[in-house]
Amino acid sequence: MITTAFSEDRRDNAIEHLTTDLVVAGGGLAGVCAAISAARAGSRVTLIQDRPVLGGNASSEVRLWALGATSHMGNNNRWSREGGVIDEIMLDNMQINRHGNALIFDALLLDKVAAENNITLLLNTALYQVNKKGSQRIKSVDAFCSQNSTHYHIEAPLFCDATGDGIMAFNAGASFRMGAESKAEFGELMAPDEASQDLLGHSLFFYSKRLDHPVSYTKPAFAYSHEDIAAIPRCKEINGTDSGCKFWWLEFGGIMDTIYQSENIKWELWKIVYGIWDYIKNSGNFDDVENLTLEWVGTVPGKRESRRFEGEYMMIQQDIVEQRQFDDAVSFGGWAIDLHPVKGIYSDKPACSQFHSKGVYQIPYRCFISKDIENLFLAGRIISASHIAFGSTRVMITCAHGGQAVGEAAALCRDLSCEPKTLLTNDNMHLLQQRLSARGQGIPGIALQCSSLMRDASITASSTLSLQTLTPNGDFLPLDQSIAQLLPLAAGTIVKPFIKVQASCDTTLTVELRVSSNAANYTPDTCIERLTLPVIKGEQDLAIPFTEALPVTQYAFISLMANADVAIALSDQRITGLCTVMNKQHKAVSNNGRQQAPENSGLESFEFWTPERRPAGKNIAFRFEKAIAIANSDFIRNGYFRPYYQSNAWIASQEDNKPSITLKWSERKPIKTLHLHFDTDADHALETVLMEHPETVMPCCVRNYHIKLQDGTVLYKKQGNVQTMNTVELKETLLTDNLVFEFEHPSDSAPASLFGIELKPE
Repeated sequence: MITTAFSEDRRDNAIEHLTTDLVVAGGGLAGVCAAISAARAGSRVTLIQDRPVLGGNASSEVRLWALGATSHMGNNNRWSREGGVIDEIMLDNMQINRHGNALIFDALLLDKVAAENNITLLLNTALYQVNKKGSQRIKSVDAFCSQNSTHYHIEAPLFCDATGDGIMAFNAGASFRMGAESKAEFGELMAPDEASQDLLGHSLFFYSKRLDHPVSYTKPAFAYSHEDIAAIPRCKEINGTDSGCKFWWLEFGGIMDTIYQSENIKWELWKIVYGIWDYIKNSGNFDDVENLTLEWVGTVPGKRESRRFEGEYMMIQQDIVEQRQFDDAVSFGGWAIDLHPVKGIYSDKPACSQFHSKGVYQIPYRCFISKDIENLFLAGRIISASHIAFGSTRVMITCAHGGQAVGEAAALCRDLSCEPKTLLTNDNMHLLQQRLSARGQGIPGIALQCSSLMRDASITASSTLSLQTLTPNGDFLPLDQSIAQLLPLAAGTIVKPFIKVQASCDTTLTVELRVSSNAANYTPDTCIERLTLPVIKGEQDLAIPFTEALPVTQYAFISLMANADVAIALSDQRITGLCTVMNKQHKAVSNNGRQQAPENSGLESFEFWTPERRPAGKNIAFRFEKAIAIANSDFIRNGYFRPYYQSNAWIASQEDNKPSITLKWSERKPIKTLHLHFDTDADHALETVLMEHPETVMPCCVRNYHIKLQDGTVLYKKQGNVQTMNTVELKETLLTDNLVFEFEHPSDSAPASLFGIELKPE
């Protein structure tokens, strides 16, 4: 029993003093990835999160699907899913949570952070004060946990603000912006003529559930009436069976202060949400809603925009649209420049305007460091970007990917005993980029330089796929819309395919050989050759006698143009580096098969060719006059771990019963750590909620493999892999002149493949 006497003096709460290498404030996906990345690289991290769960807008408190460059697979960014820590998280989530339960995603994030011994996690803990040493350096921060009545005083040499509103950077005095820059400031043609305070607003979601009996509903008194809801312009788009973030357009607050008036914005959204549900249930304007019940309403709105802090460089529209290259690139983006009307749901304008670049774009390290505070990193939506560029960089997986770069940079600063800006020197930046590449970050244009162990090895494969035939499965797809088969082709290749078609009448089929004007992109804006071929009624093998050679090594599109009288044969074979795309409408990302750039906008007009989600999206059944070399065992040391210009993969022959790679050296070498990079289909968007996934493991991912010596000694055995990157730590350093990697085919229709092997002596 505790008995405490009256005190005439004020009592103080408990206080705990912590010292760490890095303080990360904000437990959204950016902060989580920054903390995990730094911790795995050896730094001690204190992660402060003012909510009871991690994930921010992706958590069960908000329930927005997490996305990035893949953009619902609705743009031309093929194989663009972000790598590294966030890839690991999303793949684990797909394995255990393919139906998109936000609560399970909460637990997964908690599990990931709890597994890192170097992370001290403070949940329900709000940072409220920054203490400075001089004008340009943070010394410590103070935070308070409402659940245990404890104050935390945390000192560190390095700090990362991933709070969304930038409370740490703001209190530290760092320069920031809110609103839209003028067109004149950066020459951004999408920007307004005059600078404004216009912001993107908040959204608050709700979930409904269908029961086996009727359910009545009485709205709270504060909710808007049927008449109020019917008068809101955007509410004409209501679908009574939609739930969750399919109501992303339910947005308000852009005309207000999205920080200091955030609670007022939430109340307005509550009035709208409960009013909309009453309108759905009781207005009589919706069918089949009697058995629907309101299962969940958000208590925390998803916030899009508030402060953006000034770094050593500020991303602008041209960086995205022109895909500018940066010497200090550490991350990438690919979401559209996605801007919303300032009045949100009360606007009579479209809910958003999305304009894409022709491919992914680099994000430089300078955007992640404050120009004013010498030991402060920026992560998440507060990084240094103009309002226009922010329209793309703000989405969660892009933020998470940048967070990983920040965490690795902080760990490197610790290792080198230097400040964040010191990493901008050429040698240090190269080291940071290589450390990120080694962890699977996947920075466009930056390859991992293989170790001397891999450079010196002779590589022998038991077999290598040479693409001659994609076997028909008996199904035919009508050409109601144009479809293209993507193939990685070497410069000088002349491809001569045959396809099996069915025609309902005598007709013609137009076939085009297309490429992207930027060889690293997947926007087929250049036609090398066009053929119009006669097709007779019935089933036949149609020869496509292309004569033009591919000018450079890149992906080519064998494009079969729409003709509803023709159907093409499909194949069940799934092969690393191959996919089909269609020139089709994709409502989820606001396109109609083509981006039409407004006049004087600084944007480009081009077609969208996008894939279908599995189980659809099958390859076209082709037969080639001459086999095409799309794979090479030497690719496993070229440093690219996804299709980029070429497949970058070794792919075994499906007939190979024991596919393997053997490495040999002229003398014994010390080996302690091995990294293997597999194909987890970086083209597939891994939305965390609502968008359910057809499988728990990607079709081309090698599940089972052995690492052996040539004498049969088993060094390591893996069963049930689902991850892109596998790290194998041997119990002790091995001295050997050979290694054998034996793989099982993922399935009878997907041959074993591998993007890379990296070996280290320690």
